[in-house]
Amino acid sequence: MDSLPIHFFYVHGGVTISDLMINERIRVKEVRLIGEDGEQLGIMSSREALAMAKEADLDLVMVAPNGKPPVCKIIDYGKYRYELARKEKEAKKKQKIVEIKEIRLSPNIDTNDLNTKMNAARKFLAKGNKVKITLRFRGREMAHMSTSKHILDDFAEQLSDVAMVEKPSKQEGRSISMVLTEKK
Repeated sequence: MDSLPIHFFYVHGGVTISDLMINERIRVKEVRLIGEDGEQLGIMSSREALAMAKEADLDLVMVAPNGKPPVCKIIDYGKYRYELARKEKEAKKKQKIVEIKEIRLSPNIDTNDLNTKMNAARKFLAKGNKVKITLRFRGREMAHMSTSKHILDDFAEQLSDVAMVEKPSKQEGRSISMVLTEKK
């Protein structure tokens, strides 16, 4: 009977690390052993592998529990855990989070104000963010919703050199909105 790996989760410095089975927690009959230098030591019983790890004053860590037989490595467990945490942290640094910036317009916006909003949208798009343009209606402006839709279309057309429409204009309650994204 193969035993399932036991995973423990804890947070260390904002990084979640999943720990695999180590030393006496390894309860399988046979393991494929990798030495501390990375050389293959072959298939042996988990007791023999644990004895070799203790002899080297290191830990026996199961690195691939799904292998046939499971793969264990003789390493310093603390150092191994630190390396995993560092790699996860490094991977998070390289991730780019795309934000959605919103620009609000009104149906009776003046040309210069519209140009200022367009310049702000250009800056957001240049930084790699998405831009949601919202045309908000208040009071009597609600009666002219369909005739004001051209403002959003003109806005998208003016930015067509740097942006493309990801979500076309759509009415949502008292506003019409659309999402622009950077051209690739």
